[in-house]
Amino acid sequence: MPDETPPDSDITASHPTARHLRAAEPPDGAGRPDPRPISATFPAEATLPHDVVSYGPDIPNERTYKLLGNVEGKRVLELGCGGGQGAIALAKQGAKVITVDPSAERLDRVRLVADREEVKIELHEGDLADLAFVRADTVDAVVSVYALATVDDPDRAFRQVHRVLSPEMPIVLSVPHPAFCMLDPSAPDPLKLARTYWDLSPRPWATEQTAGYDHPRTISDIFTSLQRANFRVDTILEPEPAADAVHSPYWSTTMAWVPATLLVRARKEGI
Repeated sequence: MPDETPPDSDITASHPTARHLRAAEPPDGAGRPDPRPISATFPAEATLPHDVVSYGPDIPNERTYKLLGNVEGKRVLELGCGGGQGAIALAKQGAKVITVDPSAERLDRVRLVADREEVKIELHEGDLADLAFVRADTVDAVVSVYALATVDDPDRAFRQVHRVLSPEMPIVLSVPHPAFCMLDPSAPDPLKLARTYWDLSPRPWATEQTAGYDHPRTISDIFTSLQRANFRVDTILEPEPAADAVHSPYWSTTMAWVPATLLVRARKEGI
C-alpha cells in the first residue's frame, strides 16, 4: 500500500523552528542525568503516551514529523519493543503491528499493556536482524526507536529490513546523535568533550533487568549502511527541544546545546 504522504511535500516545513535565543533549563530540583546511554532505558522505561510514536526524549513526536504517514490497514514491523508505547499507538491507528525484540521480559510487559489497551500486536522474541519469520516484500513500514543503537552489525539488519519491505516503503529510525555521544551529560562539566566524534568503541550499560552495549555511529556511517542495503535516504532530522518545554527525566543541559537524537527515514529501492 503506497505511503499517503504527498511525495512532493516538505515535511520539515511545519516543524518548530530550531533557533532559540536562550538555552532550555531543567525542571526545578532535577538531579544529575543518568550516566548510561539513553538507549539503555529509552523507550523501555520512559513514561510515554500510547497514542503516538515517540522518537526520543524531549523532542516532538510523529504528530509533528509525520514520517510514517497514515498507517491504517498497513503492516508495520517494529524493531525493538521498548515499553510497547509505539506498537500500541500504531495498532490503535489501525496498523497490523509486528514487534521483534531480544528480551522475553520486555515482550511479556508489552503483552500485558496491549491487553490493557485492547489492541493486538504480533510479538516475536529474537535478534533484531533475524527476520526470517517475515516473508519478503510484505511489510509496508519499519520503525525502530533507539533499538538499532544496540546492534553491532547494522548492515545485516538493514539487509533484512530491505528484504521484508515492499518497494518504496520506508524505514524510520532514531538513534543517539553522534555529536551527543561525544559528551558526558553526567560529568561536572557536561559540555566538555569526553570522546572524539570518530570514536566508535562500544559503550557498556546495565539496568536491573539487562545489560548491553551502545554502538555510536557517525551520520555518514548510517547513511552508507542504508545505501549499501539499497535504501534511498530522503529525510535526516536533528531535533532541538523547545526552550519552554516541560522536560523529561532524561533531560540534561547538554541537550540545549547538542541534539540528543538523530532521526532518519529511508525508502527501499530495487527488489
